[in-house]
Amino acid sequence: MPLEMNREVFITCAVTGAGDTTSRSPHVPITPKQIADSAIDAAKAGAAVVHCHVRNPETGAAARNIDLYREVTDRIRSADVDVVLNLTAGMGGDLVFGNVEAPFPVNPEGTDMVGATERVAHVAECLPEICTLDCGTMNFSLGDYVMTNTPSMLREMARQMTALGVRPEIEAFDTGHLWFAKQLVEEGLIEDPVLIQLCMGIPWGAPDDLNTFMAMVNNVPKTWTFSAFSIGRNALAYPAAAVLAGGNVRVGLEDNLYAGKGQLATNAQLVEKAVGVIEGMGAKIIGPAEVREKLKLQKRRSA
Repeated sequence: MPLEMNREVFITCAVTGAGDTTSRSPHVPITPKQIADSAIDAAKAGAAVVHCHVRNPETGAAARNIDLYREVTDRIRSADVDVVLNLTAGMGGDLVFGNVEAPFPVNPEGTDMVGATERVAHVAECLPEICTLDCGTMNFSLGDYVMTNTPSMLREMARQMTALGVRPEIEAFDTGHLWFAKQLVEEGLIEDPVLIQLCMGIPWGAPDDLNTFMAMVNNVPKTWTFSAFSIGRNALAYPAAAVLAGGNVRVGLEDNLYAGKGQLATNAQLVEKAVGVIEGMGAKIIGPAEVREKLKLQKRRSA
């Protein structure tokens, strides 16, 4: 296919994630203040969008507490820098089976399964401009954990997000997820302009080799806006790949802890590296106001 480089690129910073990374780097933010401060620093470094999870302030474990989301949201919105707020809605679909011989009962440690309304309760409370929609079920990483998102669950979550006036960011971890995303759009559950994130290199979804990446890109409708990232060792190369393929860029400590071999990074440093790559390629970094115009986002302020 011909090269269709994106010349106007926005950066999303995935600030903290839900993974067990807090013991591996002191820079992974845990408390609402740390998460908000890190998001604000990323925005000052050039991120137009910040994608936020919350964590238990005492343990660092992934959390769904609405009060934590509210504090993060209020702190970011009251900051002296503008940024588009993107909250995860991926929590509440975590299923860990018992073991290979006795899958039931499920393992209560790590299993967190709730209904669609509870999964988007913090979105309804905080009304971010964007929230994520993990568009499929998959074996995720190791052991007996399954990221669970059934078609009925996704339809209802998409319906609620759209009714709230929040733009879903479709998270596609494999080609089948793109297939179902197109179905959600066809059914009118997700409205134009459609935003999608290509999530590469996560076991056991789409590997992050360029052939697979371009297969994903080639299945994204031309009218959709997409970003892409990879986790781990290839994360630093993916800003270039995403821009060359016509997309936008995601970096951040949710996906990668390092700025170089053995060099633990902050979110701001990862954004700065992405800015250098994008501008070095001759593309322009666009800011939150331009992203809002492009994606028809509704900006809200703290209550």
